[in-house]
Amino acid sequence: MTASSASSSSPSPGGSARSLLLAEVARATQRLADAGVPSPRFDAEELAAFVHGTERPKLHTVPDGDFDARYWEAVARREAREPLQHITGRAFFRYLELQVGPGVFVPRPETESVVGWAIDAVRAMDVVEPLIVDLCTGSGAIALALAQEVPRSRVHAVELDEAALEWARRNAEGSRVVLHHGDARTALPELSGQVDLVISNPPYIPLTEWEHVAPEARDYDPQLALFSGEDGLEMIRGLERAAHRLLRPGGMVVVEHADTQGGQVPWIFTEDRGWADAADHPDLNNRPRFATARRVAR
Repeated sequence: MTASSASSSSPSPGGSARSLLLAEVARATQRLADAGVPSPRFDAEELAAFVHGTERPKLHTVPDGDFDARYWEAVARREAREPLQHITGRAFFRYLELQVGPGVFVPRPETESVVGWAIDAVRAMDVVEPLIVDLCTGSGAIALALAQEVPRSRVHAVELDEAALEWARRNAEGSRVVLHHGDARTALPELSGQVDLVISNPPYIPLTEWEHVAPEARDYDPQLALFSGEDGLEMIRGLERAAHRLLRPGGMVVVEHADTQGGQVPWIFTEDRGWADAADHPDLNNRPRFATARRVAR
């Protein structure tokens, strides 16, 4: 007998060959795959865990009698390309579990590598209480991760959209992050010349690419968080001036961008505008994902 046949025929603790829930997850996986969902198996399992109040590795322990038909309501919503995180109301980012839903940009895994670089950069500065500013904070994911992983940091986060800011307030409750409602390009004049690190995941999709954006983002994420002018770089150009104003000499800026914009963003942070060491960096898939630069005295 092969290992696979032994696995499929071995009885579960409840005595059946395969639990009802796992069988339904397999059916849901196929439905999500047919609908074009990028990660059908993961999403089918995550929805099953959410509906049944358990964790993905423990799905096999759910008794057949406890199967909840609301699972198929959740699957139908995901099949229609509603974001998984909107259905469950939660998004995982580094070591955080965040509340998300309509009106706020859902944090993506790619941004975790951006934050990882920023954490290493701040630690290398050897500043006792580093001052950090997160521009276009959305759910607060970046700011909260930095506050958690750089324990003595002072973190300020700026968001223009009121709906997104409300989600950030929920997530930041009880944290050290100080939230501000305002335009990232002009915010926090009181901190000018004092900041050690400016970080941002701004809107960077060109308006011309609207029809090519995944339905989960195009139809559910706030437009303000996605699109930025004809070439997608309009907000980043504004953030370049904001970062230069906020940073102290030697301070660093970290800006996420689309993988198709690799090579373009570092050219916004030029020497004649007061920057040095402008460079692009890859994400975990080795695609150009974010640019960094160091402010110099002028």
